[in-house]
Amino acid sequence: MKKYIKYIVYIVIITIAVFGFYKKVYIPKHTFITTQATKGSINIKVNGVGNVGARDIYKIGSLYGGKLLDFSVQEGEYVKKDTLITNVDSVDLVDKIDEQKALKSKLLNDINSLKVDRQSAKVNFDYQNELFNKNKKLYKLHSISSLDYQKYLTEKDTAKLKIQSVDAHIASLKDQISQVAAGISGLEKKLAHYVIKSPVDGYITKKLVVNYQIIMPNQTLIEIVNPRDVWVQTYIDTRISGKVKIGDSASIKLRSSDKIYRGKVVNINPVNNPITYEREIDVAFDNLPIPFYLEEQAVVKIDIGALKNIVKVPTKALSIYKEKNGVWILKGDRVKFKPLEILAYENKTAAVRGLSIDEKLVIPDPKKKSLSDGMKIYHD
Repeated sequence: MKKYIKYIVYIVIITIAVFGFYKKVYIPKHTFITTQATKGSINIKVNGVGNVGARDIYKIGSLYGGKLLDFSVQEGEYVKKDTLITNVDSVDLVDKIDEQKALKSKLLNDINSLKVDRQSAKVNFDYQNELFNKNKKLYKLHSISSLDYQKYLTEKDTAKLKIQSVDAHIASLKDQISQVAAGISGLEKKLAHYVIKSPVDGYITKKLVVNYQIIMPNQTLIEIVNPRDVWVQTYIDTRISGKVKIGDSASIKLRSSDKIYRGKVVNINPVNNPITYEREIDVAFDNLPIPFYLEEQAVVKIDIGALKNIVKVPTKALSIYKEKNGVWILKGDRVKFKPLEILAYENKTAAVRGLSIDEKLVIPDPKKKSLSDGMKIYHD
């Protein structure tokens, strides 16, 4: 009798355990939340990750080496075109210009002095020429000797040569003045290169040297970026970038901010990356955030179209079963996998083809029993 009681106790315990397992484990593991598809519109976007860059980065330097003077601009400072950036010590260049200007002034004074000498020589020539003409008549009348006639002719020619000599000297001095003026112009142009000015409006993004530093010729001092040139250089798989075109609107999210900035596609690089099979697509800001930081990471979403009156399902309802994308459909108390064509994603929704909005969808749960065709489930 005692033996039968022991067996009965064992059976009761096992029954309670099985019932408890069924209620506490089996049923919860086989109970799933359901949802349904809806109809509506969805914007088709192409997503990419990139960095803030610029169309042009102006590297400002000096043609000549030397010591920097008054180099007080700072990174992040906004400068206008022709703003003084710095002066490079030109050593004795100013003195050389002053010397050449003094030489030019002396040559001009010498020319003025020679002009006076020419006037005197011209007066003397006119006198000698008149005297010669009078004596020439007397010579023809045999009133003077041949020797006297020759003397008047020589004095006239000598006076003429004096004028020609002064004219040649003046012409030589004028040539020297032209050479000196060209030298002064060259020195002044060279001196202008010692004054470094901004070629554009923009922000100083890098300052590479400090005040009073000795620099080498053609050494870069600062880098300037024009705000109009700033964009996000994003890289998108060529398989999904084909529909992107210049002018498409986009949204930009910088890593340093939760704010969403609007922009548009302004450049598509015609050469694909042969290693990553990506295409560089540049998106400019409609309103550039100030301050901006080059090389900051950004996520870009480009609008390439819209699907209207399309069936939409929550992305959490999507599954992959036997290497196919689709959803689990509830048929009575059993599930069946239905392959679908996924057209686009938007936030937590996917646009699909091949599904009716009347069908009830089962949401898979990684913490519960894996779904399979024909499996019996419980649902909400």
